[in-house]
Amino acid sequence: MPHLEPYFYILLLVVAFLYASVGHGGASGYLALMALFGMMPAFMKPTALLLNLFVSLTAFIFFFRGGYFKWKYFLPFALASIPMSFLGGMISLDANLYKKLLGILLLIPIARLIFLPNSSKGEMKELHTPTAIAIGVIIGFLSGLIGIGGGIILSPLLLLLKWTDQKQTAAISAMFIFVNSLAGLGGQLTKGIEFQPEMLTFVGVAFVGGSFGAWFGAIKFNQQILKYILALVLLLASIKLLFS
Repeated sequence: MPHLEPYFYILLLVVAFLYASVGHGGASGYLALMALFGMMPAFMKPTALLLNLFVSLTAFIFFFRGGYFKWKYFLPFALASIPMSFLGGMISLDANLYKKLLGILLLIPIARLIFLPNSSKGEMKELHTPTAIAIGVIIGFLSGLIGIGGGIILSPLLLLLKWTDQKQTAAISAMFIFVNSLAGLGGQLTKGIEFQPEMLTFVGVAFVGGSFGAWFGAIKFNQQILKYILALVLLLASIKLLFS
C-alpha cells in the first residue's frame, strides 16, 4: 500500500461525517478515496465494508433513538438483500472490471448529493412489497460484489418513490448498510482475505467522523457546502476509475 499523506485521514474523517449524517456507512466515499490514493481492490473492498460496519451502526443508533426507524419498510429489502450480498462477496472481479463498475456506481451518490432534495415533498405512498424485494435482491448482489453497503442506491429510491421521508430513509439505510456489509464481508471471508494493521487506523478515524455526523444528522444540520465538496471528491475518483 502506498504511503498515505495526513490529508488522507482528514478526508476520511469528512467522508465518514457526511455519510453518517444521512444514515450511510460511507463505503462509496471510502472506496473513492482509496482509489484516488492508488490502493488495490483486494485491500479496498474488505476495508470499505469494515468501515461501513462501524459507521452505519453508529448512524443507526442515533436515528433509531430519534424514532425514525420503521421495521415494515426495512425487512422486505433486508431479507432479500442479505443472501445476495453474501453471494456477491464470494465473487472476485478482475481489477480493471472492478474499477470500471465502481466508477459507474460512484455516479449515483454524486447525483444523490447534488440533485436530490433533502426532504421528500408531497404525500407519502405505501410500500409495494414485491418491488421492495426485487430492489433488495439487486442492491444486495451489487453490495457484496463491489464492497458497498447499498445505501447509496436504496436511499434515493426510497425518496423518489416517496415511501419514506428523509429521516426515515436515513434510519432504514443505516441498518440496511450494516447487514449487507456484514453479509458481504462474510462472503469475502469464504475466499480468504487478509486484514492489515492500517485497517484499524481507518476504522478509528471513520468512527470519530461517523459519530459526529450521525449526531448532527439525527438533529438538524445544514451541510450543503460540504456535500458539494464530497461530490467533487467522488467525481474525481469516478473519472480516475473510468478513464485511467
